[in-house]
Order: sequence, then C-alpha cells, then structure tokens
Amino acid sequence: MNPTYKSSIVPKELLLPFILITSLFALWGFANDITNPMVSAFKKILELNNTQASWVQAAFYGGYFTMALPAAYVVKKYTYKVGIMVGLILYAIGALLFYPAAANENYYYFLIALYILTFGLAFLETTANPYILSMGDEATATQRLNLAQAFNPLGALTGLFVAQTFILGALQSDNIDAAGNSIYESLHGTAKAAVKTADLLVIRNPYVALGLFVIIMLVIIAIVKMPEEKTDQDSVDMWSSINRIFKKERFIGGVVAQLFYVGAQIMCWTYIYQYAENLGISNKNAVNYAYVALGIFLIGRFLFTYFLKYINSGKLLMILSLSAIVFCLGTIFIEGMGGLYCLVLISFCMSLMFPTIYGIALTGLGDDAKPASAFLVMAIVGGAFMPILQGLILDIGGNGYADVSIMGVPEVNFSFILPLLCFVVVALYGHRTMKVYTIG
Repeated sequence: MNPTYKSSIVPKELLLPFILITSLFALWGFANDITNPMVSAFKKILELNNTQASWVQAAFYGGYFTMALPAAYVVKKYTYKVGIMVGLILYAIGALLFYPAAANENYYYFLIALYILTFGLAFLETTANPYILSMGDEATATQRLNLAQAFNPLGALTGLFVAQTFILGALQSDNIDAAGNSIYESLHGTAKAAVKTADLLVIRNPYVALGLFVIIMLVIIAIVKMPEEKTDQDSVDMWSSINRIFKKERFIGGVVAQLFYVGAQIMCWTYIYQYAENLGISNKNAVNYAYVALGIFLIGRFLFTYFLKYINSGKLLMILSLSAIVFCLGTIFIEGMGGLYCLVLISFCMSLMFPTIYGIALTGLGDDAKPASAFLVMAIVGGAFMPILQGLILDIGGNGYADVSIMGVPEVNFSFILPLLCFVVVALYGHRTMKVYTIG
C-alpha cells in the first residue's frame, strides 16, 4: 500500500481505475446469474435428471478451481492489468464457444464452453479482488472491497433479466397444456427435435452477445493507463509465498469459510427454481423470486458495508450467518410460500459474506495477497460440487422434487440442510475472527 494514500475508501487519484475494475465485478455477476437458471433449462431441453443437470454448476465453478493458481502466477510475475486482459480473453472465448455447442446440440460441449468461460472469471477475480484491496489505505481495504463487490449484484440482476426475458420466456420446452402437463414431453421424433434445436439456439444467443461485449471491455482496459506495482523478479517465487500464507491461521480459516459460503450461495440461488416449481411456479415466474433475492442481496451489501464502520467484521459475519441458519430452517420445515420467502431472505444474510471473508483472510499479507487470493478464488469450487450433492438428494426418489418425504418434508425442502451446514462453518469463522483475530 502506498503510504501517500489518504484514509478515504478510494483515493481521488485512483478513482478511474477503481471504477473500471469495479465494472468487472458486475461482469462476472452477470455470468453467474444468467447461468444459474440454466440448470433447470438444460434439464428440460435435454431431458436430464437433477444430478446430470447440476453439472452445469460443476463446469462453471470448476473452472475457478483449475485456473486460480495459474492466474495468481501471471499476476505476481507480471501486472494486475495483464491478469485482467488474459481473463477477459478467456471469458470471451468461452462465451463464443456456445455457438458451436448449440450447432452440435451436445450437452458436453456446453459444459466445456462454461468451463473455459470461468477460466476467464478465475483470472478476473484473482486479479480484481486484491487490486481493489491495494487501492488505498489497508485500514479501509475491507470497506473498499465491499463497495466494489456491491456492484456484483447489479450485474447479477442484469443476468437474471436476460435469462428471464430472452431465455426462459422463449423456451418452448417449458410450455405446459391446460392440464399442467409438459407439451414437450409429449412430443416425438422430428417435432421434439425441432423444439430442442430452437431452444438451444435461444440459450446460445445471449452468451454469444456477451462474448462480443467482453471483447469491447478488453479493448477499453487495454487502452486505459492503469496504476501498477512494480514486482521484483525475486518476489515471483510462488512456493515461498504459499509457504508463508499457509502458516497464517486466519488465511486458512478464510479459505475453508469461503468454500462453504460459495457452496451455500450457489445452492440457494440454483435450487430456488426447483423449490418454486414444487409449489407450482414456472421457471419464468420463479425468476421474479430470484430478482427479489438479488435485490435484497444488493441492499444488504450497501447497508452492511456502512455498518462495517462501526461493527467488528467478524461479529457482523457471525450474526448474519446465524440469521441465515434460521432462514434455512424455515426453508426446510415451512411448506408452501412461507418456505420460499425464507429461501429468498437468506440472500439478505449472504450479502456481506464473500467480500468480508476475503478481506479478513488477506489482511496483512502484503504482496503475498496475490497468491493468497488465488486460493480464495479456488475455494469457489464449493459452488461446483455442493450443488451436485443437493442434486443427489433431489434424485433420491426420482426426477421430481417431492418423490419422497424426509423428516416429514419433500426432498427439495430437506435438501437445504446442506446450505444450513455451510452457514454453520461461516458462523464459526466469524466468531473466531471476532475473538482471536480482532479485525475491525
């Protein structure tokens, strides 16, 4: 951190770079939330079971795990700007690969495209988060990251809008007859093949448009001068940095907490569609509840960023985690719309968690924050395998969502025991932060 920076959240001389890098938070938020509804969409179009459909999230978040360390190496050896440009290139390639995937009508090609797309997101998140932390006084770093992360839900809301308007609302495979039965499932031969082809093109087009937009962002970032730290070549020794950071209990705890938090977030945002469908709500209409969830997530992000001025970050993290546990219990045991409302309210509790865990874990690491950031991004892999576990619960009795009763509730309700357990881990990290690490 440059000692000449004042204690304001963002120094005036770094305002333009801050705005440009903050725009990237919205860009990966868009990718996250245009993809969440695709689990349900691919299930219907390609007639998959819940576990097979959940591989959408495995591919999406698996890319983070694969590419985070290489991203950290590139950033540590070169500059933040180089890391961001590589990320945007990979992001664009992955999005544009939806074109040949749709042409071949192959589910695995779509998964590969998503996997490569998130190579780019891994570069962007590994780079942008520590870059934002470095743009000013370390005392305001967590607030600064929360402010930048507050724009992530704006991108997410845009992604949901595109998903609802241009994808879910246009899918023929989601149409039902007057009796509430799927028209698509009753089709055969060329009629079903025609609907499948048309629906895969509907999914393809927004991703291809996204790829073209990312290329425009790449050009803008390339021509704008960005502040950079000059890295000594000796400091590129990744293994020395890794050895140092893994001696920091606060950092290790942060990686574990982040893994479980991201798993909880993706499960709550992915399976809200299945939860709503079990209540007789179509995917297109279920997006409205996802809108509300993201809306209160956004409100919570700004609200709790302000509260961080007055409340210990670990204490606030613990309080919100305990609140999320209560709403998870409501999601599980309150059947009907009350349970759906509880599921939506979990998002308000989650709003602070990612950037706060991130900020706590990286505090005091200096240049080691670059490789440390990679491990926190790798922890996003929780969003890859935990939805699969939830999908396995949903498939216990069949492809439906209420085939069996577990503890007196449908399996789709019971499956939210997994996010509940995740929030227990986050609450414990918040408690230890408050009692041991004493970070303000």
